[in-house]
Amino acid sequence: MDKRVVIVTGAGIGIGRATAMRFAGQGDHVVVTDVLTDEGEATVAGITAAGGSAEFMPLDVRDTPAADALVADVAGRHGRIDVIVANAGIAHRVPISEMTDERWDATFDIDLKGMLRVIRPALPVMKEGGAIVCLSSIMGVAYGWDEHVHYSSAKAGVVGLVRGLAVEIARRGIRVNGVAPGYTRTAQLLSEKNSLGPKAAEIASPYIPMGRLGEPEEIASVIGFLASADASYLTGQVVTVDGGLLPGRY
Repeated sequence: MDKRVVIVTGAGIGIGRATAMRFAGQGDHVVVTDVLTDEGEATVAGITAAGGSAEFMPLDVRDTPAADALVADVAGRHGRIDVIVANAGIAHRVPISEMTDERWDATFDIDLKGMLRVIRPALPVMKEGGAIVCLSSIMGVAYGWDEHVHYSSAKAGVVGLVRGLAVEIARRGIRVNGVAPGYTRTAQLLSEKNSLGPKAAEIASPYIPMGRLGEPEEIASVIGFLASADASYLTGQVVTVDGGLLPGRY
């Protein structure tokens, strides 16, 4: 198989879906993973309808044996893994006064350790030129978010993962970078229970210098660049993609 093999976690909706579509659109074979089976299969259907190459493999990133098995299966069938986009994550609104160990641990288990579970077994089969992109958030690099302390903490941990792993495997010619999206039009952002809700654009846009929310495809474009040969000397960095929000406010 001459195509790059790209694994994208949480690729059933939002940024993950847009990222899978982007890689497939440029000729890569995309392994779409998610706990949302219908949505993951819909992503693959969209890719194949457009003439791209993809397959869906269900994965709960909390499950170490399942992640190990998925990576082994992909590597065994395709003979390679070129790119990993560690995107799967959750964000639930929980005031610190109501925070339990279980809620805190669940967020870290998915948003941070879930990345480890997919990256770790893939590293032995990744070769020079490989790329890993991890999704952080502006809430993990500079921006405080009330009632989401667990989320902000996990996403800050992603920054540490990117930096440490990038240095550790740089001599193997494998690059590790991150993306920290700002307010992006996703199901999460539009959830009234856990984020800004349906009026997200109205609430957030006045604070964003570009005057609008980001679109998932715009985040996917940056992910695609970080995984490309055009970024061949770029590693250990977390790129903020927020329409100017952080420089505008800080």
